[in-house]
Amino acid sequence: MPFLSAAPDGVRLAVRLTPRARGNHIDRVADGRLKIAVTAPPAENQANEVLLNLLAREWRLPRRSLSLAAGAKNRNKLVQIAGDPAALMARLRAAIETLPAT
Repeated sequence: MPFLSAAPDGVRLAVRLTPRARGNHIDRVADGRLKIAVTAPPAENQANEVLLNLLAREWRLPRRSLSLAAGAKNRNKLVQIAGDPAALMARLRAAIETLPAT
């Protein structure tokens, strides 16, 4: 999973975000990124907040452990997830493996 990498203080996740979608969902793995769609517009950081809340809810993580490491004003984002890197990698790999790949 090239879009998921360990960092000293957690893991980093490469995301391709689609704002103003029909629903909030984790879509699939494509082009070396996890594709995610949210209904919020990109204005005033709304789409980024919905993205982080969605990931926290779907993966049952505390919202405070997720932040944007890069790409705040770009569709391609790098999400930082704080915690034990080994435990997070195993947990997220298991969740992501159920998604379709293109």
